[in-house]
Amino acid sequence: MNKNSSNQSQEERVFKHPSLGEGQGVGLSLLFICLGNICRSPAAEGVMKHIVEREGREADFVIDSAGIGGWHVGQLPDHRMRRRGAARGYDFSSRARQFSAADFDHFDMILVMDRENYFDVTRLARNDADKQKVRMLVDYMTHHPGQQTIPDPYYGDTADFDFALDLIEDACEGLFKSLCK
Repeated sequence: MNKNSSNQSQEERVFKHPSLGEGQGVGLSLLFICLGNICRSPAAEGVMKHIVEREGREADFVIDSAGIGGWHVGQLPDHRMRRRGAARGYDFSSRARQFSAADFDHFDMILVMDRENYFDVTRLARNDADKQKVRMLVDYMTHHPGQQTIPDPYYGDTADFDFALDLIEDACEGLFKSLCK
């Protein structure tokens, strides 16, 4: 029987994650996506890792981020996002990488920041099962009703980075609670 069979519970599945050997990561695998993987998605990765660590659930999750485009591959997140995150106690130090269709094989949920990201990722989906893994991160927010997207702060100022982080924190808290029900 396939170890990723939908007939098995999440606790029984063993994931083959690109940065983990087989059998080293047991739990739910999450991938956060934005345009370039230097602002929103690495922030969501860092916030979610912080929440998971705070709750003592590190062994239950594999968390990563990627970008639609490859412009920033290998780079640290934008210095403004790192600075705003550090002010809130987060470590945003992952290196940018580009999303590929192979990520559908490694992740249970692919969480995107906006509709354009959603369409770009689902366009790479190979089947309906792949498409069903793609979700809008804003759908998990509880304190920002009516917010349709997590706007890209790249061309903005400090307030734009803080607003993006407010939304990401809200959504990641909601996501964590949803996954732990």
